[in-house]
Amino acid sequence: MAKGARIRSGPMPDENSARSDARGYRLEDLPASGYDGPVPDFPLPNVTDRESEVWEWAWRTPQACAWSMDVSGWLVRSVAMWTRLSVRCEDATVSAPVLGQLHRFAEHIGLTPAGLAALGWKITTRTASSVEAEAATPKRSRGSKLRAINGGLAS
Repeated sequence: MAKGARIRSGPMPDENSARSDARGYRLEDLPASGYDGPVPDFPLPNVTDRESEVWEWAWRTPQACAWSMDVSGWLVRSVAMWTRLSVRCEDATVSAPVLGQLHRFAEHIGLTPAGLAALGWKITTRTASSVEAEAATPKRSRGSKLRAINGGLAS
């Protein structure tokens, strides 16, 4: 049995903290502009026109950049299941349990803030120069204190 914290136990790590820096915790940047690569074929049978529309939309999100990588290729079928369920949930008579499953799938594939964090992703508009500047900025430790100064002299 694996030891350690469960996904939702305690606060999510903060990549800007000194503790996370010491552990090497970093989130993978996903471009806010979205994915502009090829959209894979829908992997489930009997695709509808509406499912095709939602599938195309999903593959233009920032998360699709991660889905398209070989490392995360296992998510493609989950994205297809989310697509099919999402279309089903557009019906006004859909039941609450089905809506709940839609949220679970969305989290599983990173379409929610919690899902992004759990997968180690973040959506960013940062440029290469801002990444370099951030890396050069020292991190504040949790115990550090700020002091007010009066006229440039510590009081």
